[in-house]
Amino acid sequence: MSTAQPLDVQPTPLALLLLGREADPKSERGVECPGDLPAPSDPDLVARARAAKEKLGDKVFVLGHHYQRDEVIEFADVTGDSFKLAREAAARPEAEYIVFCGVHFMAESADILTSGTQQVVLPDLAAGCSMADMASAEQVAECWDVLTEAGVAGSTVPVSYMNSSADIKAFTGRHGGTICTSSNARRALSWAFEQGDGPDTKVLFLPDQHLGRNTAVRELGLSPEDCVVYNPHKPGGGLTAQQLRDARMILWRGHCSVHGRFSSASVEDVRARIPGVNVLVHPECKHEVVAAADHVGSTEYIIRTLEEAPAGSKWAIGTELNLVRRLANRYADEGKEIVFLDRTVCFCSTMNRIDLPHLVWALESLADGKVVNRIEVDAETEHYAKVALERMLALP
Repeated sequence: MSTAQPLDVQPTPLALLLLGREADPKSERGVECPGDLPAPSDPDLVARARAAKEKLGDKVFVLGHHYQRDEVIEFADVTGDSFKLAREAAARPEAEYIVFCGVHFMAESADILTSGTQQVVLPDLAAGCSMADMASAEQVAECWDVLTEAGVAGSTVPVSYMNSSADIKAFTGRHGGTICTSSNARRALSWAFEQGDGPDTKVLFLPDQHLGRNTAVRELGLSPEDCVVYNPHKPGGGLTAQQLRDARMILWRGHCSVHGRFSSASVEDVRARIPGVNVLVHPECKHEVVAAADHVGSTEYIIRTLEEAPAGSKWAIGTELNLVRRLANRYADEGKEIVFLDRTVCFCSTMNRIDLPHLVWALESLADGKVVNRIEVDAETEHYAKVALERMLALP
């Protein structure tokens, strides 16, 4: 029997941390979670959450992202996508504590947009976003150096998706760019191209290549050949200087682990299984999936489309399973058949780290006067990130 040889694997800035063993406060990856959590089997969890929330009263405002578990959504004062929730938090200055049931970058955005007297709490610090982690500040700074050496940095406008860290939002603000959501990506890209002097203007789109490509090709009429993918793990991003000069869209090599799993085969399969089905997908899906779908839009668009859909209609949804299941249950009485696009179910694993025990622990700690898992963005990063966010808010 041959002896197995050790793999020559070098650690990268994005190496995963072991949950509970290592800590990186600025990371979207796993970090240690302090505190003595109640057992998931505790039959009093719901009552404990209600009691703690009632004790806190107007001092606490609980935000629940659409992809959260139902047990968590039950206690949310507002539900929505990441940007909507951050703005809702900023609109509640009387709330001393913002408990954000989402992921790390969302809590950062809430901290950026709320006042200095408000404290943002993330019930589990290991609730992160793999997409956001695919673009670190160091990698993006190196990318900008590559663009500078190629002579195109001066004609490149960064546009960063809301699903990015505060550091990346700040980079975008420093370099004259804007933030976008999946709802306003077309407006953001149009604005970015208008900032230049002509056809040489380029966009560096971070960190989701699929949203960038889908928006550029489907919404703005660019060709796939106008887009190149910058790979931060390759020298020079894996691109030549000429490729960078010829490109209109420089797409960061990032993706959503949930939406990226859907394929054109998923679409073909569901059409074969459910005759007359409408395929509705999020623009974070791959371009071939978006091209094969009947409808494409943001989370809020998906919710609105299903709300307005006629009774008896059939829908296959390409987005996170918690939301799909919730919508299926909501409209079952209207005879709307709503199924997950892929045969294999897929939750957002990091979003799902926010569960009822973590929420109870966070609320009870606050009720006892102890602030846990506070998310704070430093002043300089907050300033430039807010510059980029304010540019988005000012988009025509």
